[in-house]
Amino acid sequence: MVIEDLIREYGLWAVFFGVMLEGDLTLLFAGVLAHYGLFSFSEALLTGTIGGFVGDAIGYLIGYTGKKRIKDSNFYQSAQPRLERLCARFGIYSIFLVKYIYGLRTASAVFWGFAHMRFRRFGPLTLASCGLWALVLVGAGYFFSGAIGVIIGEVKRIGYL
Repeated sequence: MVIEDLIREYGLWAVFFGVMLEGDLTLLFAGVLAHYGLFSFSEALLTGTIGGFVGDAIGYLIGYTGKKRIKDSNFYQSAQPRLERLCARFGIYSIFLVKYIYGLRTASAVFWGFAHMRFRRFGPLTLASCGLWALVLVGAGYFFSGAIGVIIGEVKRIGYL
């Protein structure tokens, strides 16, 4: 079963949990399916935003509480240099930017927890960034649903999905 099938089967619950695991594709498919009437655009947007926020909050909590174990992990070692460069260049606004760099969304939430940023600061910023991220991707899926359907059909035909 692919993400699109899971969303069709389980609706907004699949969007909520899917955004925590593979946010970009989940939000695009949620936009496509909202366009075709499975649920409304606003439901997809709100569910994607909340799912992204909860996923980021879990990542933050993991970073905040598991500093010793995370420090030596391959996951952190590979993401740390990119995150530190991004933070040095853009500061707190990097919370918004990491949503659009594949593979850094989850790592950044862990990183901010690891760095012991206060949740009072992290929470509102990540909520706003998740809202903007969901708006961009659900909107793209909604408004470009025909083109996305053609691309997915071609990928399936080639055998990648």
